[in-house]
Amino acid sequence: MSKDTGQRPPVGGSVTYLLMNLPVGIAGFVVLLTLFSVGIGTAVVWVGLPIAGLAVLLARGAARVERARIYALLDSYIPIPYRPLPEHGMKARWKARLRDGATWRDILYFFVLFPLGVLEFVLTLTFWATSLALTLLPVYFRWLPDGAYYFPAYDVRWISVDSTVEALPWAALGVLFVALSVALTRSMAGMHAKFAQVLLGPTRGFDRFDRFDDDQRVHRPEGMQPVAGW
Repeated sequence: MSKDTGQRPPVGGSVTYLLMNLPVGIAGFVVLLTLFSVGIGTAVVWVGLPIAGLAVLLARGAARVERARIYALLDSYIPIPYRPLPEHGMKARWKARLRDGATWRDILYFFVLFPLGVLEFVLTLTFWATSLALTLLPVYFRWLPDGAYYFPAYDVRWISVDSTVEALPWAALGVLFVALSVALTRSMAGMHAKFAQVLLGPTRGFDRFDRFDDDQRVHRPEGMQPVAGW
């Protein structure tokens, strides 16, 4: 059966996806901003047009990879939103790409992914690092400086933990943080999947303007469909 867009994303896939969003967001933002800046800045001498065109193609291609990444890690399927390109004529095909709102939503997605990826990365890393550090404290405290854990810091010793018995309450607190981290991670991943569905998926008017095969438009396949019309 196909994966459902409404089901909760898996924990492991959610953690992996959210941590990947920082490097993916940085790369997408830097590459697209650079290409568009250079392309627009040199458009008056026509050199910039191929560069801007490359940025458009890269955005649509990167959106294809992003849909596949969301499908693989979050169990969320995003249908292909692009209008079909004319079969002949490079100029006509480029006009179709530029008039397609999905192209500009792809570009917007990668610009927004940068700040969003920073936030998701920080929250995910902070919660899981704290959870695991507390949960495993009875195991590793003896290898810390002075063979003890000091809260809130080594130089500010409000609480000292230098035995397994003293570490157990902290481990219990860590288990609670793990549960909170699981809920937070899955919630963030689910919200991101919905956000991606809005920008990377078809709009409400998609079926009015474009004619696709019924199986492609209505039924979800076992794997990702190829993206026609880069």
